[in-house]
Amino acid sequence: MPNDIAHFAIHADDCQRAKAFYESVFGWTFSPWGPPNFWRITTSEGALSGALQERRAPLTGDGMRGFECTIGVEDVHAIAKAVAEHGGRITMEPMLIQTVGTLVMFEDTEGNAVGAMQYIES
Repeated sequence: MPNDIAHFAIHADDCQRAKAFYESVFGWTFSPWGPPNFWRITTSEGALSGALQERRAPLTGDGMRGFECTIGVEDVHAIAKAVAEHGGRITMEPMLIQTVGTLVMFEDTEGNAVGAMQYIES
């Protein structure tokens, strides 16, 4: 069995604000599930499953630390514009990575580091 990522979670201080951001920027849908302040994320049919949940403090007492995710997009420049318009902050302007695609890095409304990549079609 390959060691593929099977799930991702977005941790948020303000779940409603984060939900609105990802709905507006990426068109994702959210369904309440389980405990309060927890939603299942659908990005597209058959895609990786995700969750939006309230940030919780692990044993160290700090907020959640985790993986950086990169989202595959059709138009990285349109996404960068939408990020800024919906309360995110661009941390790295779109940059071409030869033979891979164009990447923009940003912080979402909750301060999470996220990438959006317009991959080069092979």
